[in-house]
Amino acid sequence: MLFAHLGSEPRIHPDAVVAPTAVISGDVTIGPGCQVLHGAVLTAEGSPIVLGAHTIVMENALVRASSTHAVHVGAHTLIGPMASIAGADIGDDVFLATGTRIFNGAEIGDRSEVRINAVVHVRTVLPADSVVPISWVAVGDPLLILPPERHEEIWAAQRELDFPGYVFGLDRETPDLMVQLTERYGRSLSRHADDRRLG
Repeated sequence: MLFAHLGSEPRIHPDAVVAPTAVISGDVTIGPGCQVLHGAVLTAEGSPIVLGAHTIVMENALVRASSTHAVHVGAHTLIGPMASIAGADIGDDVFLATGTRIFNGAEIGDRSEVRINAVVHVRTVLPADSVVPISWVAVGDPLLILPPERHEEIWAAQRELDFPGYVFGLDRETPDLMVQLTERYGRSLSRHADDRRLG
């Protein structure tokens, strides 16, 4: 299903294949030879999404650009089932396995692998040819790649990256953080009320 959002319509190369149950919304460019499978969602919420040639977005993956963070995915990259990318730059020949999470401002270098259920946190830079093991967390720049049981070290690096400030423009110490966050984010998402289904 294709939708116009915020005055922009998806652009899909004639050689690309988009499953009828995928959702493509807004300023999304899908390059030649791409495959977008059933249940995948590509939603450009104010910044563009660009998929390079021969990229595959598998079932139920989510690719979301925000008003401040575009998504660029290089050629010959595979985005696995139930993976999630929010406002990140992904290089060429990258493998993002099932259930991976890539957050705003992250940069994934060419030929990198982010394995099953691994996380690349906000503003984290993975150099080319990096590997994030199954369920591990990549955080920061300079980069740390840590197993989930080393939560205190992950949190120490993550705290400095300031997820609520960077993504939502809100200070973590705000007494009613979630009230402000959900109301602000909800207003932004409500712009989908004016979307127009295409075709």
